[in-house]
Amino acid sequence: MALMERIGIIDIGSNSIRLVVYECTASGAYRVIDETKESARLSERLDKDGRIAESDMQYITDTLRRFQLLCEHHGASRIRAVATAAVRNSPDSAGIARELTERTGLAVEVLSGAEEARLGFLGMINAIDIKDGFVIDIGGGSTEVLLFRDRAVLKSVSFPFGAVNTMKRFGKNGDIDEAGAQAIVRMVEDAARDEPWIASAPGLPLVGLGGTIRTLCKVDQRDRKYSLPITHHYQMTEQSVDDWLARLAGAKLEQRKRIEGLSKDRADIIVPGLLILHTLFRVSGASHYVISGSGLRDGVFFETFRPDAPQFTDVLEHSVHNLLALHPSVSLKHVLHVERLAMKLFADLTEEHGYGGRVGTYLHVAALLYRIGISINYYNYYKHTYYLMAHSRVNGLTHREILLCALIASFKSEKRLKPLFAAHRDLLAETDFGLIVRLGALLQVAVALDRSGTQPIATLSARAIGRELRLAVKPRRAWDIERRELQSLTKDFGKSWGLTLQIVESPSP
Repeated sequence: MALMERIGIIDIGSNSIRLVVYECTASGAYRVIDETKESARLSERLDKDGRIAESDMQYITDTLRRFQLLCEHHGASRIRAVATAAVRNSPDSAGIARELTERTGLAVEVLSGAEEARLGFLGMINAIDIKDGFVIDIGGGSTEVLLFRDRAVLKSVSFPFGAVNTMKRFGKNGDIDEAGAQAIVRMVEDAARDEPWIASAPGLPLVGLGGTIRTLCKVDQRDRKYSLPITHHYQMTEQSVDDWLARLAGAKLEQRKRIEGLSKDRADIIVPGLLILHTLFRVSGASHYVISGSGLRDGVFFETFRPDAPQFTDVLEHSVHNLLALHPSVSLKHVLHVERLAMKLFADLTEEHGYGGRVGTYLHVAALLYRIGISINYYNYYKHTYYLMAHSRVNGLTHREILLCALIASFKSEKRLKPLFAAHRDLLAETDFGLIVRLGALLQVAVALDRSGTQPIATLSARAIGRELRLAVKPRRAWDIERRELQSLTKDFGKSWGLTLQIVESPSP
């Protein structure tokens, strides 16, 4: 994997200061190789005039210098530092940014509310395949609300309240009483009333960014014993969030600190954050919550790394090919050929299987990624493929779809599938077992037809006649290896599909 460069992104937020280091390859692929944060609570460090004391300025400076050292350790060629609401809302924002630049050498950019909303949207829309909806990004000192249609921003606004400064204003000793909670709700309702478009598109999903909703996701997953530990693209109902708000608001700070999944440094600000989130959800008339693990920092990276085309046209295809490029030991020619063969078999057997909707997409993804496990070890590579796919966050798929693709890609036998399937019964339907077996068997046939990795099959068609599946194969060269591999699958394929494989060969040119 030829390394092109490494890029450090620093987010000087109102609640925390975060660093993410991205590794970029010559092929255009990228991945996160380091991430760290400092819980700075900048919104609490501002005095009544919105200024930062020298001791606090030194604290921020020391944090940024530590982050610079980490970037230097990783060999980052570029570092981009952005500051959000805490610095933006200060009357001396330009002076603070200039002072930090002089002390650290970093060119600190102070993002406007509109820029923060745009970059948060960019990070999200490149990671979730969604057409229309709301985005709500609750930070420490501001909340960005955005309406998008056809994957483009329609309206946006930045409100000057977030989880930290709302707690500072309405809370006491880490708790908020009933009067304070009602005051927060009124504050949010009044702000939303000045932006009537927020209530103009009911029934759309609400995509949540930021620490408040990510923390809620982790708490809910722990409580449900959710079987796939991925925050990104997790979905929650209105009732579920209502129940958690009531439970968390009714608990004292020390009780909240003991809740599994709720970090101690967020236990005091989770309630004001949820009150903001819940109120905006109700005002917007949204249908449900979708959690995004990608947001502002990702958006800043995409704008830095891909300035000419920062937004992807196809989230899933980009994610799959990025993952492939991060595993260069996989032959791209081979998996592309396997995918073409698999999809041809799937299309030819439409009447036999009757699958509709996105089922073909699952086979498409599985065929392209089935061999990535070899980058860990050739032996039992299918086991590594399963783990990598189930934990690499394939963007553009729901959690259930990620599991389906991973299980199809790594399918070897029903016996091996059963324990893996059982471990995820909270996400998979009973009918999914048969779907995985049949598509997994179909993928095995496609893989067998390029066992040599030389793409000897020029054309392929399949037709079910009675209890036979006749494969009409036209090779472009000798394919003895593929023929033997295919013959070894006959018995298992028959069990999966109830069809006996019969090969009809056309003469090669």
